[in-house]
Order: sequence, then structure tokens, then C-alpha cells
Amino acid sequence: MKKFHLAIATDNLAATIQDYSQRLGAEPCVVVENEYALWRTEMLNLSIRRDPNCAAGTVRHVGWEDPIASEFSQETDVNGLVWERFSASVQALEINSIWSGTNYQPQD
Repeated sequence: MKKFHLAIATDNLAATIQDYSQRLGAEPCVVVENEYALWRTEMLNLSIRRDPNCAAGTVRHVGWEDPIASEFSQETDVNGLVWERFSASVQALEINSIWSGTNYQPQD
């Protein structure tokens, strides 16, 4: 089953993790200190990231975590919004390549 993916910019990772963990009723499945966090719930794939190119609280991109996606893809819709499509394992590869040493392995 596809999960909706929402990526949000933040300038305070610790406070955002605390807030969103309470809202989602779950802790993130991976945290890269002062950089990134990811929650994977039954219906939602939510990431937060410090991004100097985006104002805090803005949507960086949206998309789908799709178990049949064999690679990462992205396209831009008519409104200029970037949509990504990836599987959990492809997302893990991306996380581990950006932040070496993270060794994130998704649990399904």
C-alpha cells in the first residue's frame, strides 16, 4: 500500500521532533542529529529537514512511498510542487548516502 510522503523544512529539529512525535503518537524511525528525522506510520511517510533553501514550516516536496518503486523518481506538477516516488528501501539508500554512518534500515 502506498504511503503519502510529506517533507517539511525546519530550523529547530529537536522541537519539531518533540511536537510531531506527540502529534503522530510515534517516535521517528531515524534521526540524524541537527539535520533530519523520518516517521513512517501506517499511512504517512513524514520527513523534516534543516534546509537553508526553505523557510521553516514550508513544504519541501510531497510524493509517495510505494513498495513497487524500484528506483527514486521525481516530477514537478502544474503548480511547481515536486512529487517524489520511492520505496522504503530506496529511501533508506538515499538517507544512508547523504548521511554516511546512519545505517538506517526500514522496518516493515
